[in-house]
Amino acid sequence: MNTAIKQLAIIGATASGKSDLAIKIAQEIDAYILSIDSLSIYKEIDIVSAKPSKEELALVKHFGINVLYPDDYFSVDIFMNLYKEVLSTCQKDGKNLIIVGGTSFYLKSLLHGLSPLPKVTKEISWHVENQLSNVENAYNFLFTLDPQYMKNIAPNDKYRIEKMLLIYEASKLTPSEWFKANPPKPIIENLDIYNISVTRDVLRERIAKRTNKMLTQGLIDEVCFLEQKYTRLPHAMSSIGIIEVLEFLDGKVSKDIMLQNITTHTAQLAKRQETFNRTQFENVIHAPLIELEEIIKKAHQI
Repeated sequence: MNTAIKQLAIIGATASGKSDLAIKIAQEIDAYILSIDSLSIYKEIDIVSAKPSKEELALVKHFGINVLYPDDYFSVDIFMNLYKEVLSTCQKDGKNLIIVGGTSFYLKSLLHGLSPLPKVTKEISWHVENQLSNVENAYNFLFTLDPQYMKNIAPNDKYRIEKMLLIYEASKLTPSEWFKANPPKPIIENLDIYNISVTRDVLRERIAKRTNKMLTQGLIDEVCFLEQKYTRLPHAMSSIGIIEVLEFLDGKVSKDIMLQNITTHTAQLAKRQETFNRTQFENVIHAPLIELEEIIKKAHQI
């Protein structure tokens, strides 16, 4: 690795101000930005994902945004390969790198490593989606194949059941066999990590404000477009902001309740993100937004 390349990560709950801070710091240390956000990676999911605007994206070169279509297969190993490509680009261009986003599991995967997944074709992905139409049957199928591994997965844990099905269908190895043959290897060994601390009340207020802004930007029209083009089957279509609008379109809730639900579910997500960021990383610097900016500048001699 080129030691001249500085790398740092800015994490925090949704709506905590990560993107603005990352752009500001990136301009000061001549850096590119890699987004670690599970929705911003998709094209056409613009309002729901609250991804940076075109004007903001023009200020600093971003990666990890508008990479895939909503019905494309995505897994963490795809993101890890993307990181390697971005790092290579930074080294070639003589740029530093800021990793920023709310999906901190991706960052943890870079630091601790993940067992790579076998190559998954679109056909395999759709086959597994069909199997998941009955999660109980899918779980029982996997439990019969590999009871030792599956006993640690809850029968209703659709995400992990899907991952195990993909491994089996793509490799014809049980999860235990696959992970034994493919142990995890860390991708990054040393990284400065900065976490934005925000009080619960302030965060809730920012989330509510952002939710209302999304509505005025055309949230409902965007979800209608996505449903018409991609149906409700892709994983991205079960994201916060989409499922609540779909409930409204189905006539199950009023527009006001829809907005309340988005705000509530986003706040719950933020709480999970805060817990993850507090418990899953070592040597993280936690501070409020303004203080954190000064801490980063001082640490990187800006």
